[in-house]
Amino acid sequence: MISTVVWGTGNVGRAAIRAVEAHPALELSAVLVHDPAKVGRDAAQLAGMDGRSTIAATDDIAAVLASGPRAVVYAASGDIRPDEALADVTGAIRAGAVVVTPALYPLYDHRSAPPEFRDPVLAAIAAGGGSLFVSGVDPGWGNDVLPLLISGLGSTVDAIRCQEVFDYSTYDQEESVRHLIGMGHPMDYAPLMLAPSIPTMVWGGQLRLMARALGVELDDIRETLERRALDATVDTRTMGTFEAGTQGAVRFEVQGIVEGEPRIVIEHITRIHPSCAPDWPAPPDGGDGAHRVVIEGRPRIEVTVEATDEGENRSAGGNATAVGRLVNAIDWLAEAEPGLYDALDVPLRPAVGRLGRKQR
Repeated sequence: MISTVVWGTGNVGRAAIRAVEAHPALELSAVLVHDPAKVGRDAAQLAGMDGRSTIAATDDIAAVLASGPRAVVYAASGDIRPDEALADVTGAIRAGAVVVTPALYPLYDHRSAPPEFRDPVLAAIAAGGGSLFVSGVDPGWGNDVLPLLISGLGSTVDAIRCQEVFDYSTYDQEESVRHLIGMGHPMDYAPLMLAPSIPTMVWGGQLRLMARALGVELDDIRETLERRALDATVDTRTMGTFEAGTQGAVRFEVQGIVEGEPRIVIEHITRIHPSCAPDWPAPPDGGDGAHRVVIEGRPRIEVTVEATDEGENRSAGGNATAVGRLVNAIDWLAEAEPGLYDALDVPLRPAVGRLGRKQR
């Protein structure tokens, strides 16, 4: 059994605890938390599972890493604390652990990562013998392994479009939704996530990774952005009220340009309420969210993925698929040589040993 630590118990960490407990090759050895109120709480309860586990959450990072875990699922946020997240991850790698995380956007395609992110990881691998794999859903499998797999079903491919279409009122992370993305702010507010070059920082690595897999060179990466205001005030179940006239929907593209044309595109259509921007694409069933890949070519292929978890919540479902991609890679990484890996290196494998397996 591979001793595995889950570091963080938010939206991603809850799903990570469940995924580790369900995996036949992994054994949950510790849960790390930052919130003092969570210290001492049972891991199963933190994850919303029935019953109790034998693991109590702790904030003693040094003691957990000193115990020599073979793997760490780093589920703490890196959105607004990238330096701290990088320090946490490199510390775990130096302790000899295989680390999987969605938190470090520049390292989704580590070959194009800036030296200030890549070099500390390589130094930690050389010093401690651990490994790192950074992935998720979007960025992640929704714009790497899935579109590349589907592209192989075509005779000709003119363009690849990866879409995330979501009602973000279902996303239980108000700080990010309101302030990083700008929902509910006046239209003259400048959200950090939508600032020029930031979408390329987050998703540009995915474009480069897909281009590399497809054997093409990107001439450039371009960004487009549209924002819409709410026509009327709306009340949401999880995040309260959003006033009329404030930002209610965002649509942006990060385009990989090949020979002057946008051939590989990652597009986000994000709303706080379905009444805003009704002319923009929506999930095919009118639900809260979906990930879609469209291959323009012959034949034209469209694949939509809808995932639900934690009470039929699609944001939670997306988080769970991100976790699945990462946690299910741990046993492969544990057998591989120490290194810095990406989605083209790490195979997406069948759920061996998990068909019909019950979870508490």
